[in-house]
Amino acid sequence: MATGTNIRTYFEGQWHEGDIPLMKAADHGMWLGSAVFDGARAVNGLVPDLDKHCERVNRSAEALMLTPWVSTQEMVEIVREGLRPYGDAPVYIRPMYWGQDTGPGAIVPGKGKAGFAICLEEIPFAPEGATISVTTTRFRRPVMDSSVVNAKAACLYPNNARMLAEAQSKGFDNALVADALGNLAESATANVFLVKDGAVFTPIPNGTFLAGITRARHIENLRADGYTVHESVLTFDDARDADELFLSGNMAKVTPITAFDDVSYQVGPVTRRTRELYWAWAKRTA
Repeated sequence: MATGTNIRTYFEGQWHEGDIPLMKAADHGMWLGSAVFDGARAVNGLVPDLDKHCERVNRSAEALMLTPWVSTQEMVEIVREGLRPYGDAPVYIRPMYWGQDTGPGAIVPGKGKAGFAICLEEIPFAPEGATISVTTTRFRRPVMDSSVVNAKAACLYPNNARMLAEAQSKGFDNALVADALGNLAESATANVFLVKDGAVFTPIPNGTFLAGITRARHIENLRADGYTVHESVLTFDDARDADELFLSGNMAKVTPITAFDDVSYQVGPVTRRTRELYWAWAKRTA
């Protein structure tokens, strides 16, 4: 079952209405996991950083030994064409590649043309004022030695699902997640920011998580607005001691955290300002 509604799918050179079948049973991506995707958002006629998301899905494909064959500019044009029937509706934009051929011995993807598709789904933004609670999880972010953490790869997400399922079983919405050394990395679904005494902190990229496109945009906007933003090694105690906590991801852009286990937080001025700056930037650059 799809996450959203009003789905359109670009496949084999044209747009199709609905959630159409794409993979074949023997495709490498089907049974050996060589599938990557990215996610952009359209809302009120704005499609922030669409080019960066299209660039990243091509880099992700290369990380899984696939050869991307749709240029960033071509992908952007295809997406914009597909979005026209939606008007100002909120849409999740998901370009995808997957391995079709297998190489010698099957495990390595073959050199043949990778599958490519774009899925558009109408998915609303979280309602104004929505917040979440978080806890910890025993599952950690993997490292480059064992997983393709330099890609937005489908094969990484079962681990994220374990994190979320554990958090939800404890009565929380999401989980803050450790890296291999036990330091704070991100949440199960998005990057994390802390605010302390007016300064902003976020975990420094260390090869265990994707430093997101929206994360980078928030850092740039906040610094331009006069805030000090530190990318540094952070602990869970730093999060507990923070004045504000929020998540940064493409799906909701800014998600305030109001509880981390038994510690409560207000939706503070920096969190609100981060959201204001993001949408002001998006409108200026539309």
